[in-house]
Amino acid sequence: MRAGIGFTLAMAVVLAGTACSGDDKPTAQSEGASVVASPSPTPPPEHPFTGRPVAARKPVLAVKIENTHAGKPQMGLRSADIVFVEQVEGGLTRLMAIFSSKLPAQVGPVRSARISDLHILPMFGKPALAYSGVQTKMIPYVQKASLFDVSDSRVPGAYTRAAGRVAPYNLVGAPRKLLAAAPKASRADDIGFVFSDEPPAGGTPQKSVSVRYPAARFTFTWSAAQKRWLVTQDGEKDMAAEGGQQGAPTIVVQWVKTDRSEFHDFTGSYTPLVHTVGKGTGVVLRDGQAYRVKWSRASEKEGTTYTMADGTPMPFARGQVWVVLASRKPVAP
Repeated sequence: MRAGIGFTLAMAVVLAGTACSGDDKPTAQSEGASVVASPSPTPPPEHPFTGRPVAARKPVLAVKIENTHAGKPQMGLRSADIVFVEQVEGGLTRLMAIFSSKLPAQVGPVRSARISDLHILPMFGKPALAYSGVQTKMIPYVQKASLFDVSDSRVPGAYTRAAGRVAPYNLVGAPRKLLAAAPKASRADDIGFVFSDEPPAGGTPQKSVSVRYPAARFTFTWSAAQKRWLVTQDGEKDMAAEGGQQGAPTIVVQWVKTDRSEFHDFTGSYTPLVHTVGKGTGVVLRDGQAYRVKWSRASEKEGTTYTMADGTPMPFARGQVWVVLASRKPVAP
């Protein structure tokens, strides 16, 4: 994150008045006629993950996705409602994409789950989780977690191997088949997000913001033409398999406590544990502006709220949201 960025609070007040000309003719109402106003059509409800209109709330599917150069370009990520960025072993990152309002034909590369996932997912109730394996020591934790297991070992028919890719970076899931295997998965519900069409006052104009992990770096650059923050990772544009660059209207950089968990990979590198329950600070990027915020999550079953300096909710831009879980003092590999 760039140091030394100043954030100022500005407020604009616009006063508007109406004038009446003495030459105006009397209205029907002033002549005694009754006027019946036509009822305004009820706007469709907003999706709690994106703020966009939705006819019905559908089940939630979480998918663990590879996020190194070997797994790029990723498939289906642009259809996700929310994308979480988490630190994993070796100082690298992995994604957990949340799907509900829109399902792509395929998603991947699907990779293994981590202990931090099990602490994030309860805010979605009991969603379906697609992944490919976990450390043996972690299996009992997954079995007890608030989720429906739709991994490749449980639902092999929902996965295929993509041609032209090398294992383990070629496992692809079919979201509709994955959710069909979890018919009781929780439907999308409030997780604390608030949305608005217009950005609030108090932002600082910003062209790009970078976030560093021990072995990965993200840069989010505002595109006024696309009205999205475009993602660059490790100096390269993060392209989608479907075409175009990955990006979202809202990026949340959430500073979290990160320490070593009891798990580690076969090389002996410890798995970071990302703490998403509690309180902290962060930065929300939307509409080419950066806002300092505070975040709060009282328990694992509750969502996360983001508030501005005056204590009011920080509204996100409508559309996909990236939540970048980063530590000011990242765990060393």
